[in-house]
Amino acid sequence: MTKRMVRILERYEQHSYTEKELNGIGTNNQSEGSWTLEHAKLKAKFELLQKNQRNFMGEDLDSLSIKELLNLEQQLEAALRRLRLKKNQMMLESISELQKKDKSLQDQNSLLLKKIKGKEKELAEPPLVDQQTQENMVSFQLNLGEAYQAAGCDGELEDTQRESQPLTVIPYWMLNLMSR
Repeated sequence: MTKRMVRILERYEQHSYTEKELNGIGTNNQSEGSWTLEHAKLKAKFELLQKNQRNFMGEDLDSLSIKELLNLEQQLEAALRRLRLKKNQMMLESISELQKKDKSLQDQNSLLLKKIKGKEKELAEPPLVDQQTQENMVSFQLNLGEAYQAAGCDGELEDTQRESQPLTVIPYWMLNLMSR
């Protein structure tokens, strides 16, 4: 199909060139003639490309020989293989990207779950009384005992009352308020 068209174009060029020489076209008109010839070549190539496009689309197949139809079929199959290869490559790349995103999201999810479990443990555990708080409580109890004595309360009664009653824990913030 393509070779036949090229031969036709070559014959046309030869015929046009010899005809111009016979008619005595001068050197001034040679550039004009070469442009005309170039135009004819390009026009023929354009028509050939249009015909090939129609053939690839399945149109105008009646004029093709069996050999040309087999050639067209091979070209279409090769193009289809390249197309499928490109499609599969793009799909594999897309799957790979999605797997990376999935892994990243799973990692983030597990990290957040660890943080949540840590916060739940913190909220479930009773707050530990630190050394400073214990010291403040002891000094408060001593100050309270001194206040009882200054008020003239009986020390023995106070000790027995203190032993019979459970020790109450005063929150740290309340101790700060009392010491002011």
